[in-house]
Amino acid sequence: MSAPSIRMTKARKVSIAGIATAGAAAITLSLVPAGATPAEAAPVNTKAAASAANVAVSAEAVQAAVLSTGLDAQKSNLDTQVQAAVEKAVQTKADTKSAAETAVKKAAAEVAAKKAAAANAAKKRAAEAQAATRAAAAPAAAPAAAPKAYANNLDGWIREALDIMDKHDIPGTYNGLHRNIIRESSGNPRAINNWDINAQNGIPSKGLLQVIQPTFNAYHVKGTPFDLYHPVANIVAAANYAADRYGSIDNVFGAY
Repeated sequence: MSAPSIRMTKARKVSIAGIATAGAAAITLSLVPAGATPAEAAPVNTKAAASAANVAVSAEAVQAAVLSTGLDAQKSNLDTQVQAAVEKAVQTKADTKSAAETAVKKAAAEVAAKKAAAANAAKKRAAEAQAATRAAAAPAAAPAAAPKAYANNLDGWIREALDIMDKHDIPGTYNGLHRNIIRESSGNPRAINNWDINAQNGIPSKGLLQVIQPTFNAYHVKGTPFDLYHPVANIVAAANYAADRYGSIDNVFGAY
């Protein structure tokens, strides 16, 4: 945008010159003494005319300088405004671009997060489905066998002792055990012999198969109570001793 042009028109110049001439004339009249002749006044009028011309030129120069200064000030002001507008536009554009880039990055991050979440969810569902498939394909576990129950009597004690003997490879039969138990204790797990040689030596025979303590200690079978009076522990230890000495409890038919 260009600054408005201010020109000195002819009418303005004449007006300024007229004002200057009138001022000079006034000065001339004030310098001529009263009653002076034209001849006396002539030199004064010539000098006054020159002064008037100089005044007119100086006034025009002042006016031109004033106008030029105003134009320069207006132009400088306009330049400043234009520069400020340009800088503001540039800054606005930069801010807009930065905001747009930030928005794009944020949107991209949100999309990436959603994709990752969807992938994790799909992976979790796949794992759950695979686990369910394996569980469905796996054979049903057999129910745990209930522990075998034995009667708390001579028959039950012999049968439990036979199962333990079988696990430890100790030979013997129901009949062989039963026959020797009836002979030795009549089936009384608390039976004790206080009269034979063992009793005289301080180690009486005890229990269903009349076992002395040192023999029980040496032939006790792991998994049974370490108690000479316990019916099952007594039977198994005696059968283990008989197997070592006679090959089997079935081969015993008397004191052993």
